[in-house]
Amino acid sequence: MTMTTRTTRVSIIGDGGWGTTLAVLLAGKGCAVTLWGAFPAYIETMRRCRVNKKFLPGITIPRHVVLTADLAAAVASSEVIVLAVPSQYLTATLRKIKKLDYAGRVFVSVVKGIDTGTLLTMSQLIGKELGKVKVAVLSGPTIAIEVAKKIPTTAVSSSRDVLLARRVQALFSCPAFRVYTNPDILGVELCGSVKNVIALACGICDGLGFGTNTKAAGLTRGLVEMTRLGKTLGADPRTFMGLAGLGDLATTCFSPNSRNRHVGYELGKGRKIKDILATMDAVAEGVVTAKAVHQWARRLKIEMPITAAVYQVIYNNKNAKEIVSGLMGRALKSE
Repeated sequence: MTMTTRTTRVSIIGDGGWGTTLAVLLAGKGCAVTLWGAFPAYIETMRRCRVNKKFLPGITIPRHVVLTADLAAAVASSEVIVLAVPSQYLTATLRKIKKLDYAGRVFVSVVKGIDTGTLLTMSQLIGKELGKVKVAVLSGPTIAIEVAKKIPTTAVSSSRDVLLARRVQALFSCPAFRVYTNPDILGVELCGSVKNVIALACGICDGLGFGTNTKAAGLTRGLVEMTRLGKTLGADPRTFMGLAGLGDLATTCFSPNSRNRHVGYELGKGRKIKDILATMDAVAEGVVTAKAVHQWARRLKIEMPITAAVYQVIYNNKNAKEIVSGLMGRALKSE
């Protein structure tokens, strides 16, 4: 299988904004696409109106995209399985797939997060649950609605199998969506996960009414924290300066469409995390990831003060303005 033919059969597991966007993108390339969602009633609504009004409003889902709530049918109809569920639901989804016949399938994770129970990345979690399967990761600065509108976007395909990374690159690449390869799958996944925590911090600064200076500081020092963690865990530091790292971080910290920046903004305004999340259909991955990264930092004795500050605001109900003052008042040091 080259994954470059117009008849590649792809099942997208997860009908959120990003999963739906990728279904539209691949259908536009002529792939046979199935989009799976967990809720039959909502799938039926999308089937009738051909729009994901909740997660991707205004974008038409092509008629030849099969919409289903039958996971077995989605897995059976695929050569490539794209995992696009939120990170906190991935384990449960994988355990359902494990009961099915998934032999020979290629798995592509577009999930950005860390499993809080095991501190595994998503590709590691796939291996833990499904055994030795072919796994690649697609990540980068990819706001879903922009990709769906065919606004020029770049991303990274990563796998320990270089040939697989190239095949995934070819599968997803199109005139408005350019995909590069990077062999550092650990670094790519860490970037995609930890940047959401930094975006929460930048959103908090926006909510507090601070300016561009503050956000630039948060982004830059946040990138230092991301790289520090990556180096300790064995990732390539260069990955953090690329699309999966700095690119995705900048997009998530500055885009008005960023869910994590939005949650941070509301926290900066003084709202409680449970109240913010109660008003959202989409998942802000950084909220859960902050807990996992904070655990990592403590276990590995890594200095990650911005991550610690975000954790304190979310999980210990600390005052955001006082937390920022604490960061600014830390002992002086070289950059």
